[in-house]
Amino acid sequence: MDNLTKQIEEIEALTAIYGSEFQIEDGMNRSYSIKIVNGCNSNLYVKLYVKFTESYPSESPPTFEISAPHLPHETKLHLSNQLEDVYLSNIGQNVIFQWIERIREELYNYSPNETDIKEENHVTKTPKAPIDNNIIENFKCPSITHGEVIFDRKSSFQGHTAIVFSVDQVKLVLNKLKENKKILQATHNMYAYRIYNESTKYFLHDCDDDGEAQAGRRLMHLLEIMDVKNLIVVVSRWYGGIHLGPDRFRHINNAARQVLTAANVIKNIENK
Repeated sequence: MDNLTKQIEEIEALTAIYGSEFQIEDGMNRSYSIKIVNGCNSNLYVKLYVKFTESYPSESPPTFEISAPHLPHETKLHLSNQLEDVYLSNIGQNVIFQWIERIREELYNYSPNETDIKEENHVTKTPKAPIDNNIIENFKCPSITHGEVIFDRKSSFQGHTAIVFSVDQVKLVLNKLKENKKILQATHNMYAYRIYNESTKYFLHDCDDDGEAQAGRRLMHLLEIMDVKNLIVVVSRWYGGIHLGPDRFRHINNAARQVLTAANVIKNIENK
């Protein structure tokens, strides 16, 4: 049985098992996702994104990314290592079901601290203080590029971006941005980042809506379709009192693309 046939049968089986929980992200490129929730706490979840390669499952694993906004970095790395171990124990076989159930098992056994769980789906927020993290004080903050401000009906949007190679650098960038009182007081500071691990050949990524539902995921999708590596993009929005409807997502996307252009990220991608 060839790889494509095995992949088709695996997708049919996963759809039968998980129903609508198993989502087709891009059928042409064989990209899929599933949200795995801790049964005791709906705030704790992992969203697993997988993309089948032509050589899966006979010769290589599918590529995967883990999004878990409410889990600490160490736990995400542990999950990634667990998935790699599952594949190594099942080389040549379909492994998505085993990956999903391993993540479910890890979530079931996970005992978070109160500080690990962030409030989600809030609409308004009080200004946040800069991140206090003594561990990252010894590192130099990456250079940040700021985009132009986009105005629409008293709301304004501005993008910011920086090259990052670790989650510590992500924290440094967010901390540095919030030293600016205007950015600190923005209604939303939504962001997404993708970091490529050369040793494991996998991406570490995450995003945060900061109260603007689905905005973080939309920024992540933008980075994915542009195949951006080792970058964080942040979009600040100052709400002006008039609802913009779907237009707000267009402005968020444009603010992100504008700052990526200003940082020569888009130009470099086009040249490559």
